[in-house]
Amino acid sequence: MKDRRLSISHYPVYKDSGFEWLGNVPEHWNLLRIKSLTKTKSGTTPKSGTDEYYENGIHFWVRTTDLNNNRLYSSEFKVTTLAIEQNSLSFIQPKSILLAMYGGMGTIGKNSLLEVEVTINQSVCAIFPNHKQFNSEYLWYYTQFFRPHWEIFADSARKDPNINQEAIKRLWVVLPSLPEQKAIAHYLDTKTAQIDRKIDLLTQKAEQYGNLKQSLINETVMRGLDRSVSMKDSGIEWIGNVPEHWEILRIKDYTYVKGRIGWQGLRSADFLDRGEFYCITGTDLLNGSINWLNCYFVSQERYEQDKYIKLKEQDLLITKDGTIGKIALVQDLPLKTTLNSGVFVTRPKKDKYTNKFMYWLLNSSSFKDYIELTKGGSTIQHLYQNVFDRFLYGCPPLSEQQAIADYLDTKTAQIDRVIQTINTQIGKLKELRKTLINDVVTGKIKVV
Repeated sequence: MKDRRLSISHYPVYKDSGFEWLGNVPEHWNLLRIKSLTKTKSGTTPKSGTDEYYENGIHFWVRTTDLNNNRLYSSEFKVTTLAIEQNSLSFIQPKSILLAMYGGMGTIGKNSLLEVEVTINQSVCAIFPNHKQFNSEYLWYYTQFFRPHWEIFADSARKDPNINQEAIKRLWVVLPSLPEQKAIAHYLDTKTAQIDRKIDLLTQKAEQYGNLKQSLINETVMRGLDRSVSMKDSGIEWIGNVPEHWEILRIKDYTYVKGRIGWQGLRSADFLDRGEFYCITGTDLLNGSINWLNCYFVSQERYEQDKYIKLKEQDLLITKDGTIGKIALVQDLPLKTTLNSGVFVTRPKKDKYTNKFMYWLLNSSSFKDYIELTKGGSTIQHLYQNVFDRFLYGCPPLSEQQAIADYLDTKTAQIDRVIQTINTQIGKLKELRKTLINDVVTGKIKVV
């Protein structure tokens, strides 16, 4: 019996595609614009705040944030039948390809192959292949290959370039015969599924180590290192029992907390691409540290206008708007640094606690639970200063705080190294997956 397993080889003859981003392609493959073989359509957004359009919705409504570069089975939001009828939304059928058109180079070209019926908003383009000439799966894999190259068609006049339907229609695609397209799609389905399973297993493993790290932080900052000590009921919901010799304190009791309400009369000229007056925003807080390379700068006038918020080494920063409760310890501080209005700075007023102990405390589930109980704002979340000031916590003696901080520094670093090793393996598998797709859909290797 003939062995029908798929194998890989090279095509006998290649030709120059005429495009640098594509290179040589098999001689018998055609090159056509996508508009010759497909139709496209974008959607719309029913008026936000109109409850009858969204409440108890039953129809999937896809935005760019739903596109996952994989097969799509659902969406974050659903809309009602009334929204469909009154906003001329069309249903997009399974096996259509969805592409993100807006959002800058980090978003445009994000894609999904539909496996369910959906509607879409105006930032998403649906591609409907002519199934007599184009296999949907093959075209979807081709869009994955082309994603890094959409800048060719993007609106370069914008800071965050977008594409539109006309740009998508102008895209050149290589077109093998339909049986070859199906063979390529079947091969990639099989091989990428194998890679994805390995990625999923490693991702779960990394998550388990992340949960272990969080549990270690929680147990240590709430119970201490000596599990034999007597405990007492703190009387506080988010604290529970603490060692009997620990004090129960509020942040405001021994902590300097300062956040800016905002600069009055702010001008675009006050923000600089380069300079010596750093200004930290919430987006600069990364994995417990400051990403100094991401910071923007303010003019000397704005820096000197603020008499109170001048950062010091080992200050603790907490985001209070948007993604609230992100924590960072200030290290390697440039001489002249301030904050925008979305971040608190905290530091001890007296020798009651160490900054590093407080850093770990604010990374615990105790503080996260407190945020969930007290956060304000319906659309953009806020952690108000008077609420943060009232956070209650168990405070050990200074020597015990230092021992806890040293222990967590060591143990979490060990876990972080394991997670980094796993993430490196995941990164290599993702690169292998990407290379495999690129080589197969462009004919660099042949699937037989």
